[in-house]
Amino acid sequence: MASDFYKYFSENMEALGLPAPETLYGNLQLALANVTAMAKYVDQFGTKVTVMEMARAGSRLERLATVGAVSAAFYVGAVIGSIAIATGRSLAGGTTISDALSLAANNNIGKPWVRTALVRYPGILDSKVAHRATYRFMAAV
Repeated sequence: MASDFYKYFSENMEALGLPAPETLYGNLQLALANVTAMAKYVDQFGTKVTVMEMARAGSRLERLATVGAVSAAFYVGAVIGSIAIATGRSLAGGTTISDALSLAANNNIGKPWVRTALVRYPGILDSKVAHRATYRFMAAV
């Protein structure tokens, strides 16, 4: 799974028009550790905090400043969805919203705002959704 995880993860993030630095998401464990840290910022500062504000609060997240105005809750939802997709594809299957929510819950990042982000932006999980890269603009604060 480790060899293809980042490939699938980055493909999904690129399709959404979002950055996915390998130094933050190179394997499942690293991706989960970083998304957990980001989720803590959203819990601490609310769902309206932007990725730029989150990046300023944590030095490890500075590489994400390129998506500055995007809602951190949206970005974290996209990361969780992409982790679920990459895990599902690595293990020879697709993924569903329940897979993403289960992954979030099992890793202590199953917050109510995660479900809201995944339901509001279904293209995070479904590659067949047309114009899915435009979600990042809709999520801008």
